[in-house]
Amino acid sequence: MPRQTRKYTKEFKESAISLALKSPSIKLTAQELGIPVGTLQTWLTDKKEKITTTTNSNTQTDVSRLLEENRRLHKELGVVREEREILKKAAAYFAQHQK
Repeated sequence: MPRQTRKYTKEFKESAISLALKSPSIKLTAQELGIPVGTLQTWLTDKKEKITTTTNSNTQTDVSRLLEENRRLHKELGVVREEREILKKAAAYFAQHQK
Protein backbone atom coordinates (compact mmCIF):
# COMPACT_ATOMS: atom_id res chain seq x y z
CA MET A 1 0.00 0.00 0.00
CA PRO A 2 1.50 3.39 -1.02
CA ARG A 3 2.40 5.78 1.71
CA GLN A 4 0.47 9.06 1.74
CA THR A 5 2.45 12.27 1.83
CA ARG A 6 0.80 15.15 3.59
CA LYS A 7 1.47 18.72 2.49
CA TYR A 8 1.75 21.45 5.09
CA THR A 9 1.64 25.18 4.48
CA LYS A 10 4.60 27.36 5.29
CA GLU A 11 2.52 29.18 7.92
CA PHE A 12 1.61 25.90 9.61
CA LYS A 13 5.25 24.82 9.69
CA GLU A 14 6.36 28.13 11.19
CA SER A 15 3.61 27.97 13.82
CA ALA A 16 4.49 24.38 14.68
CA ILE A 17 8.19 25.28 15.03
CA SER A 18 7.33 28.24 17.22
CA LEU A 19 5.11 26.10 19.46
CA ALA A 20 7.72 23.35 19.68
CA LEU A 21 10.42 25.81 20.72
CA LYS A 22 8.20 27.17 23.50
CA SER A 23 6.91 23.77 24.59
CA PRO A 24 8.73 21.54 27.08
CA SER A 25 8.11 18.50 24.85
CA ILE A 26 8.39 18.18 21.07
CA LYS A 27 6.49 14.90 21.23
CA LEU A 28 3.56 16.52 23.03
CA THR A 29 3.47 19.41 20.56
CA ALA A 30 3.45 17.01 17.61
CA GLN A 31 0.60 15.00 19.14
CA GLU A 32 -1.43 18.15 19.79
CA LEU A 33 -0.93 19.29 16.19
CA GLY A 34 -1.64 15.83 14.79
CA ILE A 35 1.65 15.47 12.96
CA PRO A 36 4.39 12.83 13.25
CA VAL A 37 7.13 13.61 15.78
CA GLY A 38 9.81 12.95 13.14
CA THR A 39 8.29 15.55 10.84
CA LEU A 40 8.38 18.21 13.54
CA GLN A 41 11.94 17.27 14.47
CA THR A 42 12.97 17.57 10.81
CA TRP A 43 11.41 21.04 10.61
CA LEU A 44 13.24 22.08 13.77
CA THR A 45 16.56 20.74 12.49
CA ASP A 46 16.12 22.52 9.15
CA LYS A 47 15.27 25.76 10.95
CA LYS A 48 18.33 25.50 13.22
CA GLU A 49 20.61 24.80 10.23
CA LYS A 50 19.15 27.78 8.38
CA ILE A 51 19.70 30.03 11.40
CA THR A 52 23.28 28.78 11.81
CA THR A 53 24.09 29.30 8.12
CA THR A 54 22.60 32.79 8.13
CA THR A 55 24.42 33.68 11.33
CA ASN A 56 27.76 32.44 9.96
CA SER A 57 27.44 34.42 6.73
CA ASN A 58 26.32 37.52 8.63
CA THR A 59 29.25 37.14 11.02
CA GLN A 60 31.72 36.94 8.12
CA THR A 61 30.18 40.03 6.53
CA ASP A 62 30.28 41.87 9.85
CA VAL A 63 33.92 40.95 10.41
CA SER A 64 35.04 42.18 6.98
CA ARG A 65 32.99 45.38 7.42
CA LEU A 66 34.61 45.97 10.82
CA LEU A 67 38.10 45.35 9.45
CA GLU A 68 37.50 47.86 6.66
CA GLU A 69 36.19 50.43 9.13
CA ASN A 70 39.21 49.79 11.38
CA ARG A 71 41.60 50.47 8.47
CA ARG A 72 39.76 53.68 7.59
CA LEU A 73 39.82 54.89 11.20
CA HIS A 74 43.57 54.19 11.52
CA LYS A 75 44.21 56.31 8.43
CA GLU A 76 42.02 59.09 9.77
CA LEU A 77 43.79 58.94 13.15
CA GLY A 78 47.17 59.35 11.43
CA VAL A 79 45.93 62.46 9.61
CA VAL A 80 44.49 63.96 12.80
CA ARG A 81 47.72 63.33 14.73
CA GLU A 82 49.73 65.02 11.98
CA GLU A 83 47.38 68.02 11.96
CA ARG A 84 47.65 68.28 15.76
CA GLU A 85 51.47 68.35 15.60
CA ILE A 86 51.38 71.08 12.96
CA LEU A 87 49.01 73.15 15.11
CA LYS A 88 51.26 72.69 18.18
CA LYS A 89 54.28 73.92 16.24
CA ALA A 90 52.33 76.86 14.83
CA ALA A 91 51.06 77.84 18.28
CA ALA A 92 54.61 77.66 19.70
CA TYR A 93 55.95 79.75 16.80
CA PHE A 94 53.35 82.51 17.22
CA ALA A 95 53.76 82.49 21.02
CA GLN A 96 57.50 83.18 20.61
CA HIS A 97 56.98 86.03 18.15
CA GLN A 98 54.33 87.82 20.19
CA LYS A 99 56.66 88.65 23.09
